[in-house]
Amino acid sequence: MLNFTDVTEFILLGLTSRQEWKILFFIIFLIVYIITMVGNIGMIMLIKVSSQLNSPMYFFLSHLSFVDVWFSSNITPKMLENLLSETKIISYSGCLVQCFFFIALVHVEIFILAVMAFDRYMAIGNPLLYGSKMSRVVCVRLISFPYIYGFLTSLAATLWTYGLYFCGKIEINHFYCADPPLIKMACAGTYVKEYTMIILAGINFTYSLTVVIISYLFILIAILRMHSAEGRWKAFSTCGSHLTAVIIFYGTLIFMYLRRPTEESVEQGKMVAVFYTTVIPMLNPMIYSLRNKDVKEAMNKVITRMCLRK
Repeated sequence: MLNFTDVTEFILLGLTSRQEWKILFFIIFLIVYIITMVGNIGMIMLIKVSSQLNSPMYFFLSHLSFVDVWFSSNITPKMLENLLSETKIISYSGCLVQCFFFIALVHVEIFILAVMAFDRYMAIGNPLLYGSKMSRVVCVRLISFPYIYGFLTSLAATLWTYGLYFCGKIEINHFYCADPPLIKMACAGTYVKEYTMIILAGINFTYSLTVVIISYLFILIAILRMHSAEGRWKAFSTCGSHLTAVIIFYGTLIFMYLRRPTEESVEQGKMVAVFYTTVIPMLNPMIYSLRNKDVKEAMNKVITRMCLRK
């Protein structure tokens, strides 16, 4: 039996073994990655330079974009490299690092989405007290929790991954180092890792999703109490982008991580993982820009300012 001290590298089987699909996938995901970087970095810079977007909502949105940049960069470059490579090797240390940042960034993102839901409740449910209740100091404290908790949780989860043992087979049926295929591949040490993964994911997803659901219940009550139809529509429109992002992100992650790893679930999870590791980080800035009047107006002002300078 080999333990992790004997394993120096893994082989990532990737998305497909068919050579004719690899070039096509490479081109598609390279374009998606470029759009993701441009969209999220552009969103961060727009929020930073635009006084119109100087509010807690956009402060949290800039952090969501920041996390999406690192989330995609943790997975996509290695996936692109392996699509053109014959060896498809990732080192043991590189695998653990990828696992660590993936788990950390997933937890940071789900709790940022929860914080954003709470912020929307404060803005709609208590508009007169919103400025004082959601001060800069409060926003910094709220955004600090996802980062601290996410990285501490990931450290514990990665140490449990370190306790897995393998019996010679080092092929990971995935395009990045993910817990379910690693557990399925291991021949010892899987019990603790498997159940801690499910319990940890279940607790954190449930807790953050509960915050989102409760916040939106209070938002709905506040909206129904409004007498103005215009006010109701404005309140719904400010929540629409966030609610869309929540449904897409939570839905795919729950499908991936709240099931026991089997050959079938790992294969299905690989297809779902393409969506939340590459597509969702690309979609988030689009969702918030296309469905948000303030972002579109701020973008137009910045573009106009740049054109006038020329």
